[in-house]
Amino acid sequence: MKVTDLLANSKGPIISLEILPPTKGKSIESIYSHLDPLMEFKPAFVNVTYHRAEQVMKKRADGSFVQVEIRKRPGTVSICAAIMNKYKVEAIPHLICGGFSKEETENALIDLNFLGVKNVLALRGDAAANEKFFTAHPHGHRFAEDLVKQVVDLNNGKYIEDDIIDGVKTDFCIGVAGYPEKHFESPNVDADLYYLKRKVDLGADYIVTQMFFNNAHYYNFVNRCRENGINVPILTGLKPLTNKKQMSIVPSIFNVEVPQDLYNEMMRSTSADAGDKIGEEWLYQQCKDLLANNAPVLHFYTLGKPMVIYNVLKRLF
Repeated sequence: MKVTDLLANSKGPIISLEILPPTKGKSIESIYSHLDPLMEFKPAFVNVTYHRAEQVMKKRADGSFVQVEIRKRPGTVSICAAIMNKYKVEAIPHLICGGFSKEETENALIDLNFLGVKNVLALRGDAAANEKFFTAHPHGHRFAEDLVKQVVDLNNGKYIEDDIIDGVKTDFCIGVAGYPEKHFESPNVDADLYYLKRKVDLGADYIVTQMFFNNAHYYNFVNRCRENGINVPILTGLKPLTNKKQMSIVPSIFNVEVPQDLYNEMMRSTSADAGDKIGEEWLYQQCKDLLANNAPVLHFYTLGKPMVIYNVLKRLF
């Protein structure tokens, strides 16, 4: 079922999750052990991130080095199929511009359509690990809006090859990213909203926000979107912060604010358990406030801390 249909048919708030594929060499059981406890709360869908290949230096037997391309987290499409088969919930793959050609993207979409996947999240993606700025694949897309357009084209039966006549029309529901505190590359909030609206006008059906730790950022973002004619559903992106290291790493990577009260509490923590409890309480209060203000979805970035999220959901429901 499409995300938009799930929202339209829901009689209460929707729970959803996001996971990382395991690193190459690990079993899918690492995914199942991560998700199993959270299935108690009947999440409506599970997002699965997509990862580009990276250039790394490998040492040869003679002591010299050679640059090789490796993908550390393969398997997004097959993980989606496995999740849908095991848990009977919708799985939503990320699609990214970085590292992928238009043809590779089209082939991934064809595979997803064959598997019965109904939703995709279209993202530009981050710069490669060895790059300071994002560089597009020479035969790929530079911007997320171009990726949205490709999915819309396929929904209309338009393939890359001009000689495909009467091609099967796909029916993907398209999600895109939104940034309550603006994307770090945007010069200002107005420019950020302008490009977000372009993605929606091109065919994006809903928005998932970057993580935030101050709900005021989400509410302000929703209000600004509505004022600018962006009327699609806007899903909250939520993540627990559970240790001192994250106080500096998360803001620098994701360009988000850590509220002073959360920072002060975390810096006073003296153990991993104490950090988990602080993160759980902050996330619980965030969720409680969001539900009171009719947020349509609580979307959790579960990376590394599924049991903290489990405890929050147990307290909420």
